[in-house]
Amino acid sequence: MVQAWYMDDSTEDPRLPHRAEPARPVGLEQLRRLGVLYWKLDADRYEDDPELEKIRRERNYSWMDIITICREKLPDYEEKIKMFYEEHLHLDDEIRYVLDGSGYFDVRDEEDRWIRIAMEKGDMITLPAGIYHRFTLDEQNYVKAMRLFVGDPVWTAYNRPADHFPAREQYVALLAQTA
Repeated sequence: MVQAWYMDDSTEDPRLPHRAEPARPVGLEQLRRLGVLYWKLDADRYEDDPELEKIRRERNYSWMDIITICREKLPDYEEKIKMFYEEHLHLDDEIRYVLDGSGYFDVRDEEDRWIRIAMEKGDMITLPAGIYHRFTLDEQNYVKAMRLFVGDPVWTAYNRPADHFPAREQYVALLAQTA
C-alpha cells in the first residue's frame, strides 16, 4: 500500500521523511484526484511479470530502461541529485518502477502543499504531465528504477515557474474538475 503524507516546512536534509506534525497521511484516493497513479508489483519478476506487461500494454508504455541512482553508479551523482530535487514538471507523464532500494517523490497538491510519497521495491508510480514534483533518495542513498515512457523518452524538466506550458494548463484544468 502507498505510504504518503504532508511534509513539514523544514529545510533539513531532504533524504529525511519530513512528516508534518501532527501527522497527516495521504491516501491513494487523494493521490488519484491529483492524477497520480500507483501500483504495487513483484519487482523480482519485472522481466516476465504479466501484471507489468498488462499495465504497459493498457497505458502504451512502449519504451523502458533501468537507472541506478547511487554515488558509485551514476555519473555526476551530486549534480544529478540536486537536479532531481529541483521543483519541476514534464510535458509527458513520468513513470517510475522501483526495482530495488528506496526514495521519495514529492508532489504538489491542489493548494500547493507538498505531499511526500515513499517509494520502495515493487512500487510503481505515474505522475501526470504538468504536475510540479521532485525526487530524492532517502537515507539509504540507493535506488534502482525502471523508467517507462509512451513513445520515445523525453528527459526535459522545466523548473518552476512553468505555468505557461499547455501540459500545465491541462493539469490545472484537471484539478479544477476533481475539486
